[in-house]
This record gives sequence, C-alpha cells and structure tokens, in this order.
Amino acid sequence: MSAGTTSAAKEDRLDETFAALANSTRRAILARLTEGEANVNQLAEPFELSLPAISKHLKVLERAGLIVRGQRAQFRPCALDAAPLEEVSTWAEQYRPVWEARFERMDTYLQQLRQQRKTGHDDER
Repeated sequence: MSAGTTSAAKEDRLDETFAALANSTRRAILARLTEGEANVNQLAEPFELSLPAISKHLKVLERAGLIVRGQRAQFRPCALDAAPLEEVSTWAEQYRPVWEARFERMDTYLQQLRQQRKTGHDDER
C-alpha cells in the first residue's frame, strides 16, 4: 500500500467519523457507551425514537468504527471503540499552534485594553 493510499484511507476514515459524530443522537449514544456496553433497548431508552431508528444510528456508528457489536445469543451488546476518536484528536492536534497563537494574541490585546482602561481612570483623578 503506497503512502498516498494510506493517506486517502485515513481521510476516508476521518470523513466517516465526522459524519457519524455530526448527529446529536449518535453523540449521546457514544456518551452512554462510555459507561459500559449496552443493548439496543438500553440505548433507545432516553430517546423518543423507534428501535429501527436507533438501529440505523448504530449501523452508522459501527460503519465508522466507533462501536463494536457483540454476539451473545439474543443479547447483542454494543461497546465503544475509541480508536476513531483518537484519529480525530490527532487530526485536530495539528491545528493547536494556530489556535494557541490566536489565544495569545487575544490575551495580549485584552491586557492592553486593561492597561489603557487603568491608565485612563488614573488620568481622571
């Protein structure tokens, strides 16, 4: 597999992960799974959605690699797989220097405003 293919595959995985995370119901399901595995009925409890609708959300999460589904008789527990979230974190981390620089500039600007305000108030006395 060439580097270009590897990079394209990573991009495709990120696309699937972001698409799965774009829905608040799916994010809530993932949050529930941080507490431990659960079956479809347990995951559906807090939502006013049908079981087939919850199952569709689970399929999206499974396709994105965010959950794995077990096979124990009739009980098919779902469990969180955090590996795709780690890939998102790694991807976002490359932008850290950009946002830190912006925060530093904003902090500098706020300090200047405070100093001007303090100096301005001293002149009025």
